[in-house]
Amino acid sequence: MPRLFTGIEIPSSVAQALDMLRGGLPGARWIDRENYHVTLRFLGDIDDAMAREAAYVLGHVRRSCFELHMEGLASFGGRKPRAVVAKVAPEQALFDLQAEQERLMRRIGLEPEPRKFTPHVTLARLRGVSSLDVADYLSARGYFRTAPFRVSEFVLFSSRASTGGGPYVAEASYPLMG
Repeated sequence: MPRLFTGIEIPSSVAQALDMLRGGLPGARWIDRENYHVTLRFLGDIDDAMAREAAYVLGHVRRSCFELHMEGLASFGGRKPRAVVAKVAPEQALFDLQAEQERLMRRIGLEPEPRKFTPHVTLARLRGVSSLDVADYLSARGYFRTAPFRVSEFVLFSSRASTGGGPYVAEASYPLMG
């Protein structure tokens, strides 16, 4: 069974800026730059027939290209931080693209995504790292922002069951209009 998700690939210029944030947080497992992405919809471990159906219906998405940029850093997990992320600046076109994918995946029978969509790029996975160390890391980086980049497609990715961070394989790409 493939483990699938849709996402937006990060261009190399932005990945380079994200790479500059690596280090300075003991116990962090840093994500390799080739695995940076913005997850749109996690499909999960699904059988081949459902994977083919998902790939087919994603081909019906008709959305226009748009621009994104990263703006700020954060952590997920509260008092037990589990990840350090670069936040994606709010962009309505991104939320609309994600919402359409959510509707399509529900239509073919996948369960609703239980988590609220919070666009981000995971930089590091954390286990046993103190919230104080994470707060120090975040405060030392100050304000973070990348140059805008054009989103002209989204990708259906597969991954192996692992502790996170890839490797991810682009199974199909879906161009946006314009």
